[in-house]
Amino acid sequence: MQQSRRNFIGKVATGLAGTLATSNVLGANERVRIGIIGPGARGSEILTEAVACANVECVGAADVYTRRLEEVKRIAPNTKTYLDYRHLLDDKSIDAVLIATPQHLHCEHFTAALEAGKHVYQEKTMAFTVEHAKKMRAAYQHAGPRRAVQVGHQWTSYGHVPDAHSFLKPELVGKVTMIEAHMYRNTPHGKPQWARPVYPDMTPENIVWKSFLGEAPQVPFDANRYLNWRFFWDYSGGNVYENMCHQLAFWYKIMGLRIPKAVTMTGGLYLWKDGREVPDTMNASLQHEEEVLFNWTSGFGNDKLGVTEEVLGDNGTISHTPQSIRYTPQKVNRRDGNEMAGTTPNQRGAHMQNFVDCVRDPGKQPNCPFELGYRVAIACRMAVESYRQGRTVRWDATREEIV
Repeated sequence: MQQSRRNFIGKVATGLAGTLATSNVLGANERVRIGIIGPGARGSEILTEAVACANVECVGAADVYTRRLEEVKRIAPNTKTYLDYRHLLDDKSIDAVLIATPQHLHCEHFTAALEAGKHVYQEKTMAFTVEHAKKMRAAYQHAGPRRAVQVGHQWTSYGHVPDAHSFLKPELVGKVTMIEAHMYRNTPHGKPQWARPVYPDMTPENIVWKSFLGEAPQVPFDANRYLNWRFFWDYSGGNVYENMCHQLAFWYKIMGLRIPKAVTMTGGLYLWKDGREVPDTMNASLQHEEEVLFNWTSGFGNDKLGVTEEVLGDNGTISHTPQSIRYTPQKVNRRDGNEMAGTTPNQRGAHMQNFVDCVRDPGKQPNCPFELGYRVAIACRMAVESYRQGRTVRWDATREEIV
């Protein structure tokens, strides 16, 4: 792993060769050729899911770190590798692109991929800022309906979705006024949440630092900032962008909630004093026009409360975790109501399979379409802005701005 980036370029030069153009319109059983931008930890997971789908082949991978391009060969041995994602997008034989780069780079890679005529699977949170979300929307609208876009909120492909719809009826739940959500984790002493050890080969010779920074503030090379980008506001929205987004996306899909009218987030760095900027303990309160308050609390120092959402209606409660969903009646209003458990199983890889199906059939609706990813991204940005500004922020729907 000590080879330099200059030497590595010689090995990937074949990836720069042009290929014959294709129409990107596929038959139901035709092979789907994919590329990935950002085959790191999460990128490798979704790439593994993609190549597990029938008749899907990975033919290109791009990353700014040479080690990643060597490691991706374990998943896709015959893939061409690139240090510059633009060369991957030049390959006209690629039908679809998976994007799993740090959050501040999503807009750059998403817009470029659509402009190159690719279908896109965009990891969450879809957009880093409101400005990025608008640019991504413009690119999506320009690409037109024949370009499939799936945002990586995989819970929207869970079997819990139809079960939630079956529970969310006025006679069962009544008027919902609150969703109480938790997202708690714990790690052993000395092993901070998200912290990754810096490898000796993480040097300017092996990492294209300028490409990693993108539009972020230009700072000197720092391997820790590169690897542990989730710690820093320049590249990350913290646990709001990592996990609150999933819980929002699930219920925004089920209940059709719009962008919140106001968000207040408080908290701080109470546990991990390791140089990170994003909080490890937090509470976000999102007020919606639909008269639903979504209250989310999260911490990294105790996992007793786990990952849950309680949808509270005057007739009943829907309780959801990543593993289960169930309904409990409020006896004060449903004396003879019975508890019910969801019965639809979650299928591993269902979200990626749904994307592949949409690539083959442009008329098929993705389970997490662009518009849902857009609403979730704005809500998440509002929470981050509230925390950083120390005040409640509001959404100006007319100007489409956080105020």
